[in-house]
Amino acid sequence: MKGIKTIIGVFAAASLLFSVNAFAQENNNRDENGNVVRGAYETNKAFDNTFIGVGAGWNAGVWNWFNGKKFMDDFAWTDLQGKGGLSAQIYFGKWFTPAIGARIGYQGVFNSVGKVEFNKQSLQQYLHADFMWNFVNSFSGYKETRFWNPSLYFTAGVLTRGGFVWDYWSKAKNANGNNEFAAGIGLFNTFRLSDRVNLVLDLTALITKESQYAPNHHGLFFPMSANLGFAFNLGKTNFDRHSTITPVVIPVPFTTEQYNALKDKVAALEKENAALKNKIAALEKEVAPLRNLVNGQTYLYENGTFTAVDVKAGAPVSIYFDLGSAKISAREKAHLEYFTNNIATADTKVEVNGYADKATGSAKTNQILSEKRAKAVVDLLKKAGMPESNIECKANGGVDIFNTPAYKNRVVTIEVK
Repeated sequence: MKGIKTIIGVFAAASLLFSVNAFAQENNNRDENGNVVRGAYETNKAFDNTFIGVGAGWNAGVWNWFNGKKFMDDFAWTDLQGKGGLSAQIYFGKWFTPAIGARIGYQGVFNSVGKVEFNKQSLQQYLHADFMWNFVNSFSGYKETRFWNPSLYFTAGVLTRGGFVWDYWSKAKNANGNNEFAAGIGLFNTFRLSDRVNLVLDLTALITKESQYAPNHHGLFFPMSANLGFAFNLGKTNFDRHSTITPVVIPVPFTTEQYNALKDKVAALEKENAALKNKIAALEKEVAPLRNLVNGQTYLYENGTFTAVDVKAGAPVSIYFDLGSAKISAREKAHLEYFTNNIATADTKVEVNGYADKATGSAKTNQILSEKRAKAVVDLLKKAGMPESNIECKANGGVDIFNTPAYKNRVVTIEVK
């Protein structure tokens, strides 16, 4: 009877522990509003969230029901009650969701049942499949780091009696290798030690035929077992929730009121659009006098329209050179490009005058230098598309046209005729 009391005590303690502790563990499986989050969860791969376990413990019979017949004079129902022995188990399982799982397993138990000569025990083997339900994850939401996870399970399988050494029933028919169907319920308790390792307390209560323990008996027998061991998580050890998906909005027909409201809104937007167009036109009129060059062409704005006009430069364009050089610098090329792009046209006629600094060099040298400078400018004008017939070129040698400073005399001027 001591083994039975121990197992019943474990069941009672587990129930009490659940009622006090199960829902007190929730602190990081809630949303920003404090509501429990229960999924949905992404489907895991075949090897993800699987586990394998081993355990050992004690098994015992609680009671038996006979069918009213007297089987043997020297055998009473108390011969089965309270008998038990050691048990061992191994199993493999998988969690398909945080709440639903399954496992297959093997359990071997030793029982001292009936009047056994020489106090020998019989070996019984239970090959089973279990459907598992983690009710804490169902009601309180999945939490990977939860310390204690109790799971109810329904078990069914084949209970085989074999391996008797010698007992009272050894001469009975089918004493060895007798197979019976068994089913029952259990409580699979895991206590998290790490991501991969759990301490396990597995409590099981079965129902099977009494003949599994005592041949020629036809009642029902209720063996129970408690096993303590370890379970090892394999593959991925957690579940990922689906990201939030925006629900598809199915359009519904408009009511008359909704249609009229939308129609009025469209009319108001069209009116606002017309007002914006008028405002844009007014701003264009204000900006027009500030506009001078558009794509290299000067325009005159009048009465809401732009008219292209020819504008001649009011002053000569000056291209300066370094001392003794006829090479046009990058900065001066930019000045010349501005002239050809914005002032000169195909019909523009210009006069190009080349100069040198009278204060340096001989008259002959300055004459040659002024010719080279003028030619360099003419070449760029022709390259920009200006006809040679529209260009008049003069080389004026060394002069002092600007008095001081002297560098201003090293110049080529371009005047529009």
